[in-house]
Amino acid sequence: MLSYTIRRLLMLIPVLLGMTLITFSIVHLIPGSPAQTILGQNATEAAIKSLEESMGLNESYFKQYFLYIKGLLQGDLGTSLKSKAPIVKEIWPYIAGTFELTFFAMVFAVFVGVNAGIISAWKQNSWFDFLAMFVALIGVSIPVFWLALMEQWIFAQELGWFPAHGRQNNRDPIEAITYFYVIDTFIKMDFTQMVTALKHLVLPSIALGTIPMAIIARMTRSTMLEVMQSDYIRTVRAKGSGQFLIIYKHALKNAMIPVLTVIGLQTGVLLGGAILTETIFSWPGIGRYIFDAINYRDYPVIQSGILVIAFIFVMINLIVDLLYTYIDPRIKY
Repeated sequence: MLSYTIRRLLMLIPVLLGMTLITFSIVHLIPGSPAQTILGQNATEAAIKSLEESMGLNESYFKQYFLYIKGLLQGDLGTSLKSKAPIVKEIWPYIAGTFELTFFAMVFAVFVGVNAGIISAWKQNSWFDFLAMFVALIGVSIPVFWLALMEQWIFAQELGWFPAHGRQNNRDPIEAITYFYVIDTFIKMDFTQMVTALKHLVLPSIALGTIPMAIIARMTRSTMLEVMQSDYIRTVRAKGSGQFLIIYKHALKNAMIPVLTVIGLQTGVLLGGAILTETIFSWPGIGRYIFDAINYRDYPVIQSGILVIAFIFVMINLIVDLLYTYIDPRIKY
């Protein structure tokens, strides 16, 4: 296990280098001068040259890339053109916001999806099986923005059960420590604000987690049906083991490899693809941070945001690969 982990970590080096090369090249792929694009068509020649010097665009491509890598190794993601602040300082609250939203969305997706898939396989061709797969089909088909708007209309506007926007009550803001508001309120033992933070998470988490939930449910059902027909399951059943024990102790573990793959991929997708949900719910996350940077043409922020999302996606894939060998030690690469 240790040697495999070390090999997988070493294999990340060329992946990370290629990732930095792609993100770095974004500015250079822009037609014309990036400084001209940032400042606009009416910018003076002196202003353009000044910005090119400040961004290092007057250096050769390879020297710029070397300086870019050097800065990354020192924890320097550059400076925002809009706020003039170091990106490494202002990006963390947005990353934490997306992480918190994605975590609760995936908790919803995994809990509902896995159990729905298990029961559907257990009760194959029953009314629950048809209902669960019908709901899963609808979940995959419904656009996220439409579901988010319907949630706001029904549960926020009409019923008033949950707030429709933001991460916290602006009249009683949460004192940020880690910027994971649920954790921050727990650290301060402020359960009133914790309930408020959780209420703000309900609607966007369900909207964001519905599609992964449907995919996980369908994958779980498919793999469980295959495993339940295996010889060793028939042997366990012949020994008189109960159905619950057969499913959750023997069958589920062997069915989890493809399900775990889907969970890992969907987690990475949610971390980088929550822009619609974050925009509709006014959620200050990394997707909305990059979206605002695109509108402002803040290319250092766009570069850094894409790099962070890509890095997180790579690390999630690494964790999934390591979990493979934990779940099934027979797996070798």
